[in-house]
Formats: sequence, structure tokens, C-alpha cells
Amino acid sequence: MAKAGPFRRLIADRAYDADRLRTSLRAAGAGPVIPGRCNRTVPIRHDQRRYRERWRIEAAICRLKDFRRVATRYDKLARTFLDAVTISAIYAFWL
Repeated sequence: MAKAGPFRRLIADRAYDADRLRTSLRAAGAGPVIPGRCNRTVPIRHDQRRYRERWRIEAAICRLKDFRRVATRYDKLARTFLDAVTISAIYAFWL
């Protein structure tokens, strides 16, 4: 599997609100964009504008899961699965 390149921020939902994760992200040079849970005593500040953009990725993945081949991952090879995702994305977003 290819190694991911450096990233500047990690956008995640409230489920990933943990002090250890925030500390390790900052040590790696990335900024966490994670809202705090409601049971925190000290509120966590986050970039609300960037957090609002997260829905685009979730909507795209949800739309790709409409295709049965992508949702169930029938393909055994990663390359074939990537081809199926590419064709599904072209069909879903362009046609």
C-alpha cells in the first residue's frame, strides 16, 4: 500500500475527540479539526468553516455506495476495485 503524504489537518467527527489523538496530530505537524464532545468541561475550539466542508466527502462516499459492486466490494484485486470506483464516480457525478 502506498504511504500517505504529509497533511496539514485532519477533519473528523466528534467520535474522534480524544486528547491523545490531538496530541499526536500536533506532534506530527497537523492541526486537528475535530469538535469537542458535549461532556467536555473545557470546550474545544475548531475551525467551523473547514468542518462544514466534511459533508461533501461523506455525500460522495454515500453516492458511490449506491453502486452494488462498490458497496459489496466484489473485486478481489485492489486495482480492479479502484477501476470500479472510478467508473462509478464518473457515472454518478458526470453523467
